Amino acid sequence: MTPAISRRQLLASSVAAAIFAAPPVIGDETKKPRIKIGQIGVGHAHATKLSVYRESPDYEVVGIVEPDKELRERAAQQPAFRDLPWMTEEQLLNVPGLSAVLVETRVRDLLPTAQRCVAAGKHIGLDKPAGESLAQYRQLLDAAEKQKLLVQMGYMYRYSPAIIVLRQFLKDGWLGDIFELHTVMGKVSSDADRIEFAQYPGGIMFELGCHVIDLVIGVLGKPDKIHAFPRHSGKQNDGLLDNMLAVFEYPKATATVRSSCQEVNGGSRRHFVVVGTSGTFHIQPLDDTPTIRLTLDRDRGEYKRGTHDIALPKFTRYIADVADMARIVRGEKESDFSYDHDFTVQRTILQASGVDYERLTP
Repeated sequence: MTPAISRRQLLASSVAAAIFAAPPVIGDETKKPRIKIGQIGVGHAHATKLSVYRESPDYEVVGIVEPDKELRERAAQQPAFRDLPWMTEEQLLNVPGLSAVLVETRVRDLLPTAQRCVAAGKHIGLDKPAGESLAQYRQLLDAAEKQKLLVQMGYMYRYSPAIIVLRQFLKDGWLGDIFELHTVMGKVSSDADRIEFAQYPGGIMFELGCHVIDLVIGVLGKPDKIHAFPRHSGKQNDGLLDNMLAVFEYPKATATVRSSCQEVNGGSRRHFVVVGTSGTFHIQPLDDTPTIRLTLDRDRGEYKRGTHDIALPKFTRYIADVADMARIVRGEKESDFSYDHDFTVQRTILQASGVDYERLTP
């Protein structure tokens, strides 16, 4: 029988602790003061994750900003935003005691909005991808680092229990020397979404593949070379690069990243596979109830040599991100993702999207 993942293994990292830590009991005299937070923008596809902050006992959501009247009126009817005070950006940034801001604008407005928040001395949650200008993103990260402010990127799988287990196995050396990584991130996009995605460089790799590129960098680090194979394969005449492949070169490894937006039931085939000289770690699916197929060449801890299928608890996005942000803002821990990591991720996303290298300075 395949053993279940032990709580000890999952709690081995501080990120895992963020997932499994019990929330404070309402009415408990030791409960910590709530963190004042607001949001700028509702134009991002993930803007409704504000509901997770509203449900968390760690936060007080003080207001929301959206200058676009049409977006604001549409959002006002959604549960994530209902009954919140609408403000101007100036009003929000001047709320007494405000600690953090969620930046959930359209992609083209993410970086300038984030820069204004950091200039105001606020921690930020910045949704993905981190804009089109690498130089502007570098400026943002440098300004945040100088002020010791958090820039928490909105990549969906950083806090997945399967990824947490993978990180621990890699730390323990159970997979040996990594020589191969393969990942796929697909879905079917509506015609309206396709038109939106086509506005940005790299199409679906930029929009969707970024989530798994973040994980690739977490495992293998900065690639030596990147080869992009952008394709438009759909029947729509929208110019969207909807079928993307990138190959990353490392001294002793290669990684392949595929992302498309025309794969029927693509969510079920999203996967992340790490292959080493001592074992293989295959996560599929990545969402909802991630499952691991682990193969080892020898006994490791409670796992015997051979193949194990390991089912994990349901993965609900953003709950752990939100809890981890609270700990970082309160000064209880540092971020597990450095400014340099996030910069490398963005640079790699742009290169994997086929963006001209000359546009990537610095």
